[in-house]
Amino acid sequence: MGRAELVGGNMSTQDPSEVWGRSDGGAELLQDLGWYHGNLTRHAAEALLLSNGHDGSYLLRDSNEQTGLYSLSVRAKDSVKHFHVEYTGYSFKFGFNEYSTLKDFVKHFANQPLIGSETGTLIVLKHPYPRKVEEPSIYESVRVHTAMQTGRTENDLVPTAPSLGTKEGYLTKQGGLVKTWKTRWFTLQRNELKYFKDQMSPEPIRILDLTECSAVQFDYSQERVNCFCLVFPFRTFYLCAKTGVEADEWIKILRWKLSKIRKQLDQGEDTVRARSFIFK
Repeated sequence: MGRAELVGGNMSTQDPSEVWGRSDGGAELLQDLGWYHGNLTRHAAEALLLSNGHDGSYLLRDSNEQTGLYSLSVRAKDSVKHFHVEYTGYSFKFGFNEYSTLKDFVKHFANQPLIGSETGTLIVLKHPYPRKVEEPSIYESVRVHTAMQTGRTENDLVPTAPSLGTKEGYLTKQGGLVKTWKTRWFTLQRNELKYFKDQMSPEPIRILDLTECSAVQFDYSQERVNCFCLVFPFRTFYLCAKTGVEADEWIKILRWKLSKIRKQLDQGEDTVRARSFIFK
């Protein structure tokens, strides 16, 4: 999750008094804030903002990390960024600023602030996404209804959705021996980063095991923009995305993967130490 740096916000068709709600008290009045979405998940927030929001749309929701911590989810073009908002019991902290009341916090957003993430993305907060949206009562009539498979039961109805820990897309990769650049199709699943000749290729050219990766970082040593690198013991892989936002998304999800891997390794080491202590 990003750390916001404040540099300086209504779905534009809504009455501002409805969007901002009452704002004359502390954290208990967050329920009255029109763009506070309570326990909305990160996945659902991204789906809402990408499908119905605009560049600069945002909403406030509970963080799943700890009590008193909230998440400001912001649409930045074709991606969604998430920033921490902390309620200390006395004030709201966001970025480098602190607000003694919810009223002051909301007033700041009413002036459409510009925020910059630690990776350099700049976003103007323009459109608070309302919690209550009028839905049209329009339904289609069923004209065709037939079973495509038979013999299946309710146990076969397993809901699925794309995991937030997966990603795919084209990146330009520098060769190992011959330092030429070629566009390849990359997929990230579990702890494996695979790259293919193109999206239609059935077999990957190579599979990189992220448990062996020591770092993922922006790279400015190449004569290209939007580049980042993955550091392995045997080689450093240099990759470039089409846009800075896309490079930022790849770096963040890869770093998230590495942090999970390290946490699992640390837990494994703790278990081994505990067992060795018991049997001593």
